[in-house]
Amino acid sequence: MTIGRLSSAGLMLSGLAGVITPNRVASALELATNSGRGVAETRAGLGGPYAALGGWALLTDKPAARIAVGVTWLGAAAARLTALAVDKPKTDAAYWAYLVVVVIGSLLLASSRHTTPWRPITPKSC
Repeated sequence: MTIGRLSSAGLMLSGLAGVITPNRVASALELATNSGRGVAETRAGLGGPYAALGGWALLTDKPAARIAVGVTWLGAAAARLTALAVDKPKTDAAYWAYLVVVVIGSLLLASSRHTTPWRPITPKSC
């Protein structure tokens, strides 16, 4: 299994956790799910998109899918690092553990390199 597939599976499983156990995911992230709307938003925001993107990257052989997963991981890590300065959150081991996504994202982007030249996506190439 390539690092790209491993990272895609991790993103998909993270998303599935958000869909299947939104209260546990929200609690781990210190988010409130004290209403049906809070639970629904956790499923929709932290579950569905990550499960779909990770699943798509697992099912296709297109490098763009793995690059999208890598950029997603890096975006989450960048936002988490920015939050340290802007929001000054209470940090614990879990907060810092989530920063491992920088490594995962970087490895994923590196593993998605291919030798064919870049060309714009057209309806025929999709």
